[in-house]
Amino acid sequence: MTTRALFGIRPAFFLAFVLLAAGCTPLGIQPDQADSPQGALAIAESAGYSDTALRGLLSTAARYQDADRHRDARTILQSEALKSNASGDTLHQYRLLAMASIVALDDRQWAQRFAQDLPIDQFAKYPPDRRARAIRLQVDTFDLAGDYLSAAQTLIGSAPAADDGATATNNDRIWQLLKRTTTMSLNQAAEKAIGYAQQGWLELALSLREPGISLETQGKAVRAWQRNWPDHPAASPLPGELQLIVTLSEERPEHVALALPLSGPLADVGRAIRDGYFAAYYSDEERGNEKLRIDVYDTHNQAFPALYQDIHQTGPDLIVGPLDKKALNAIAPQASLNTPLLALNYLDDANQAPAQLYQYGLSAEDEARQIAERLVADDRPQAVALIPFGEWGDRIEQALISRMNEIGGKILNVVRYDREENFRNTVASLFDIGASRQRAITVEETIGLNIEFEPRRRQDIDAIVLVASPTIGRQFNPLFAFYFGGNLPVYAPSTIYSGSPDPARDSDLENVRFTDIPWMLTPDMSARQRTSAALPDVTQRYGRLFAMGMDAYALSSKLQLLSRVPDSDLKGLTGTLSMTPAGVVSRDQQWAIFQQGKPVKLEPAVTADEEKDTGTLKPIQ
Repeated sequence: MTTRALFGIRPAFFLAFVLLAAGCTPLGIQPDQADSPQGALAIAESAGYSDTALRGLLSTAARYQDADRHRDARTILQSEALKSNASGDTLHQYRLLAMASIVALDDRQWAQRFAQDLPIDQFAKYPPDRRARAIRLQVDTFDLAGDYLSAAQTLIGSAPAADDGATATNNDRIWQLLKRTTTMSLNQAAEKAIGYAQQGWLELALSLREPGISLETQGKAVRAWQRNWPDHPAASPLPGELQLIVTLSEERPEHVALALPLSGPLADVGRAIRDGYFAAYYSDEERGNEKLRIDVYDTHNQAFPALYQDIHQTGPDLIVGPLDKKALNAIAPQASLNTPLLALNYLDDANQAPAQLYQYGLSAEDEARQIAERLVADDRPQAVALIPFGEWGDRIEQALISRMNEIGGKILNVVRYDREENFRNTVASLFDIGASRQRAITVEETIGLNIEFEPRRRQDIDAIVLVASPTIGRQFNPLFAFYFGGNLPVYAPSTIYSGSPDPARDSDLENVRFTDIPWMLTPDMSARQRTSAALPDVTQRYGRLFAMGMDAYALSSKLQLLSRVPDSDLKGLTGTLSMTPAGVVSRDQQWAIFQQGKPVKLEPAVTADEEKDTGTLKPIQ
């Protein structure tokens, strides 16, 4: 070590280093006197990890946290010294500090490892003045780890006894955590549940897990649970979402107006959505004898603001439409809408949404964002992308890059293509093959000799995003292997799948992963089988739009629920539907992979507490 380098070391750590080198224990120096996490760990090690030394480490970590230096605190708190040697009160203090940095850093991987050894009753180990903070950190840590059941059980076990406001807040959080817990985990917990509070919560959560359960049935199930558990903490007050379900199950729209293009160039699209809406209405067994008036208006060649006012005069509870983006943008300048509007498209970003406007559609941006999230969840955070030219491709590129940047991923290269160009050159550009050739040329010029050269693609690519139709995708996918990318997984939006299995032609899409709506990936669902039998031409040609119409009907009675209850959702035929604070409905679709030319459903990317039932892949017929 040079003299200059030695002067760069702070005094406390330098003294520890000298004593370590001499084989001595730095008497009188404790970890909390060090100026760096590495120095504190070195001092603790020289002291043989005594309890005093471990407490000094924790004191140093706490000091870093107070200074908002959580990364330095993490270096200490993730050390094997603390994990292996802490016990008693020192262990409890270590866990509290670790949870604080996990939450502050939003460190999901650390949370998953840490939660494996975190007892549900850990919060009870702290004195009353620190218990509220311990509960909050413990719940947030389990939540970050994806262990939603343990997070809920923490809150159930620590529920306040008297404060009604705290009880209501607790109940809402417990319910949202149980909603995110898998049915398998709920059933396993119910079999060994101990205590009135926990048993009641689990029974409530399981009572609403029936597939396809309607709003009315959910309301009845909640009321039945309240009668069976009248003294349960969740019975009064009910979680806000459940109270709203009960209310909305008794107050549904009685008059709806459909405003769709039924003539002109978009007529087929409008009719498919209309047919889906009516199909959902006629198959709604929960309506019983209740009547719903549905008026239908043709929006073709009509100024939508004027049409909206004409429809408003008829007194509907809800208007569904328009489909055309220009028509929707025309109504945006209004500050508020007199009649709620469920638009079947999205406003331009520059437009401010008026009150009572809800936006729902089959958005390409939604799919781009889900591809980004799947890439990161699959631990493939660096990808390249092939996207066609055009305004549609512009929107996909922007959404893909933006979401990847938000969640810690990166799009290394985007190549835009035209269907008429040479796809070999396109893929070579995607993989930066030219840079490999240029390096070889440079070496030859430097040494003055010809060298044997085999081109190589760039080596930092984890995956490929392929935005293409089935015809174009079948040409691109084999070229990836030709240009040394055969080992890279390919991710695509729903455009890659025609909607009908075609093994002979889709063998060229082998192993391509893609996202699509449940309607397309679950052909054996009862709703699809019934409507496909009744309307085979419509559902085959316009299946995604027909499903959109069916979901528009489902949304008609759940707009208030989705808009007023955070984290609430609807299991629809176009995906799991939720709503942003701005009234925009977002969709979480399903995933599939081509195997032997057939799409095979993939399970969602799972977290620590979710089922990992990926061994049984079901081909789509």
